[in-house]
Amino acid sequence: MKKSGATKISVILILLVFAVVGYYAYLSNKTRVRNTDVDMTLIQSVLSRNLKSDYPSTPKELMKYYHQIMECFYDGQCTDDEIEELGMKARELYDNDLLLNNPEQDYIQNLKSDIAEFRNKNRRITNYVEPKAANVEPLTIDGISYARLTCSYTMVEGGMSQIIREVYLLKRESGTNRWKIYGWESESEFMAAQAAAEAGLTSNQNQETGNVEIPTVEIPKVQINIPNVGQ
Repeated sequence: MKKSGATKISVILILLVFAVVGYYAYLSNKTRVRNTDVDMTLIQSVLSRNLKSDYPSTPKELMKYYHQIMECFYDGQCTDDEIEELGMKARELYDNDLLLNNPEQDYIQNLKSDIAEFRNKNRRITNYVEPKAANVEPLTIDGISYARLTCSYTMVEGGMSQIIREVYLLKRESGTNRWKIYGWESESEFMAAQAAAEAGLTSNQNQETGNVEIPTVEIPKVQINIPNVGQ
């Protein structure tokens, strides 16, 4: 009887050991899954978004998603395949005119070159500041709706940082009413163009006493580029 009792105790102890080990393994695996979910990174989150059914509904939301794509491009973590996939996501946000100026094959090739240069110079982007809804400027040109807004982010290179501000022009796509990126330029370039336009208008006013013709708003058709720190 004593031997039988000892055997039962041994069996119970062995079962308890297996239960503890099994529970520990379960917790460890759960932690790994949780960490994987956390690290499911911005890249996977951006790529998993279905823009056919979940397209950004406002200019602000469009720019928020677009800059998530930009952050993925330049965080140094994405592979060549992911760069191509992210690039195609970005192209879904572009207006047809911008797409025509940047054919798919050329766009992807230029994009990879830009990202390689970015990494070689040890650059990184931090502190993206999305525009407030109140700072979105609506425009109507020839019956077409546009929206102009300024976005900013911090670029770090070699221990030095600089705030980059870019002015984006969005166009409401006919038929779908979706906002599309029509073009962009640095804030300094935009301000210089505005000043030149105003100077030309003032000159016309000085020369004529009749009605003044308002200069047409020029819609930028721009190529993809990365501003250099220090410019």
